[in-house]
Amino acid sequence: MRDDLSPELAPTLAVELGLKPAEFDKIVEILGRTPSLTELYMYSLMWSEHCSYKHSKKALRMFPTTGEYVLQGPGENAGVISVGDGWAVAFKMESHNHPSAIEPYQGAATGVGGIIRDIFTMGARPMASLNSLRFGTLDNPRQRYLFEGAVAGIGGYGNCLGVPTVGGEVYFDAAYEGNCLINAMAIGIMREENLTSAVASGTGNLVLLIGSTTGRDGIGGASTLASQEFDEKAEDKRPSVQVGDPFEEKLLIEACLELLEGGLLVGLGDLGAAGLTSSASEMASRGGVGLDIDVTKIPAREDAMKPFEFMVSESQERMLAVVTPERLDEAQAVCTKWGLRSTVIGRVTGTGRFVVREGDEIVADMPADTLASDAPVYDPAMTRPAYLDEVQSFDPATLPRETDPADLARVLTRVLASPNVCSRAWIYRQYDQQVMLNTLVLPGSDAAVLRIAGTARAIAVSSDCNGRYCYLDPYVGAQIAFAEAARNVACAGGRPAAITDCLNFGNPEKPEVFWTFHESVRGMSDACKAFGVPVISGNVSFYNESFGSPIYPTPTVGLVGVLEDASKRVTMAFRDAGDVVVLLGETADEMGGSEYLSVVHGVIAGAPPALVIEEELAIHRALLDAIEAGLVKSAHDCSEGGVAVALAECAIAGRIGAFVALDDDLDAVASLFSETQGRIVLTCADEDAEALTDLFFSHEVPFSVIGEVGGERLAIEDKLDVTLSALSEAWVPTLEGLVAGDAPLSEQLVEG
Repeated sequence: MRDDLSPELAPTLAVELGLKPAEFDKIVEILGRTPSLTELYMYSLMWSEHCSYKHSKKALRMFPTTGEYVLQGPGENAGVISVGDGWAVAFKMESHNHPSAIEPYQGAATGVGGIIRDIFTMGARPMASLNSLRFGTLDNPRQRYLFEGAVAGIGGYGNCLGVPTVGGEVYFDAAYEGNCLINAMAIGIMREENLTSAVASGTGNLVLLIGSTTGRDGIGGASTLASQEFDEKAEDKRPSVQVGDPFEEKLLIEACLELLEGGLLVGLGDLGAAGLTSSASEMASRGGVGLDIDVTKIPAREDAMKPFEFMVSESQERMLAVVTPERLDEAQAVCTKWGLRSTVIGRVTGTGRFVVREGDEIVADMPADTLASDAPVYDPAMTRPAYLDEVQSFDPATLPRETDPADLARVLTRVLASPNVCSRAWIYRQYDQQVMLNTLVLPGSDAAVLRIAGTARAIAVSSDCNGRYCYLDPYVGAQIAFAEAARNVACAGGRPAAITDCLNFGNPEKPEVFWTFHESVRGMSDACKAFGVPVISGNVSFYNESFGSPIYPTPTVGLVGVLEDASKRVTMAFRDAGDVVVLLGETADEMGGSEYLSVVHGVIAGAPPALVIEEELAIHRALLDAIEAGLVKSAHDCSEGGVAVALAECAIAGRIGAFVALDDDLDAVASLFSETQGRIVLTCADEDAEALTDLFFSHEVPFSVIGEVGGERLAIEDKLDVTLSALSEAWVPTLEGLVAGDAPLSEQLVEG
């Protein structure tokens, strides 16, 4: 075989490519010989953590994956749910963390491009994208560079592509200083009967490569970036970052959807991580067939490319299709119509082997399913981190608390001006939010709402995770991530149908890190089971560390809910003077991990808020019944900053104030800033108040009527009184000022 490696050199190269010595030995056992250079590269990528899930696979089996809405669960490019009237929605979330930490614009842009390809591979037209972002603190110039670059990359790619970016979240914390997180989520719409799969089948069928030429960009990205820690020389890895072309991707969307709708393809897969190797081997493995590919047929954008470079390149905007010989001309005519290259690079065989040729010379020959399915599966050691005892034993009540209304007002404006609470308008104003004309609720509320064209229906979508809570208690923190996503969707009027996730953690080979991962998966799984909401797709991102320190455990949840009647959708904005303000749920003194504790005292410690899933579920059901009955005019969940921040955000959004009395037997700080879960601030018309409270009584959920909408101030009896203009001045300009390098407004406010 050409491309041979010497038995002496191969083990050393294997380790350099990220394989463990025992994994190399297993490859030799499978092949019965020393692997060739091309084979070694192919195995190293497919057996990397990013592609094989070798450390996480067993834990992920805890997730529920079936439910009444589910048409396609995990195992394909994206999960798919039915949303009624014969319509289906495909969605998935994935990480592009390490590439973005090196080159933020292209890293984030190609993250968007990759997740959107996963959507139309299923036969769905992309209709929206969301994101979940984490950076270090913005007083650091490099963090500002990363943040600005990533936001620009997301907007630049999505805007050019014509897919609206409708929601997301961002947090800033020193824990992410050396390893930012860029999680991209995409959603697509299709008719149920158009659901397709990335499967190769039919001996003699042809393998058709569609889209961009292949270069050396992104070579080794899945293993060298996503499956190892960073160091001071992260910038040196810049050549491993892919470069995207959204205009080419737009053509791919149209061509591929036309090919699928015309029944011209046997199967379709996208070339993402591990490039052609991943797509081809996974399609072959699912179909139980073999493939024979000639790299000399692949259109190249660079000279003298080697076989392994063709096979592992992560050049963007490429799709792999399987087509019968009889339909080849028709399929290529569609590609030509859309200005796309389409090249036959191989054929399907009945051997079950993945053969790679360079002309007449074989450079790789292995069982196809060993690439996609035979990576080792590990049981990593688990140890509860010692730091948990220290942080959980901290009692926030030992710190002094403000009592004077003037001091409490200053605290509220400081919390509103904190980077983790302030307005995100600087971000989402860079995104096209309304292209395609399906966005009914724009960014800035609890969840985006997208109409299902031609029906009365809609979907509500949100992505959520508080990594600080997960740091303090991974099990509870992951449950809160799910519950908050569900609560945000419920506040918009959506009944939760399914989730995708992006599980961001440190090095799984460190027992303390893997314990936090396992506990987070267990917590999320238990919450999903209690709500009857399955996990239908997702991604695990390990090795998010810098200089030996892991990021906060960050199990991000992307949740899609269904509205039977889109006209019943709700936003967080206070509406009309005289409306009644109701607090659904009860407040306890739960300040651990709170924004108040961080902003005012600089402390991140204590137990996070408790979450009683049964009570949370009851509150969601009560709220949704009230919305569907037409009794709710606005709804907003209480999260970071507590009820005071929730009230302020409702007032700012509606440009109208409120007078409120909180009668909860707590001290003023706990009453205002506790982050007790399961609470929702909502309003109703005065004439509907009795019907609303009767409904809540019938559901046996705790609630209290706390005030009335009106005026130009937020007045909370005996606690604080702040003008709307002062609230807006604290909340609105913070992020833009931080990006410009200004001192944090929260510090300016306390000094003033």
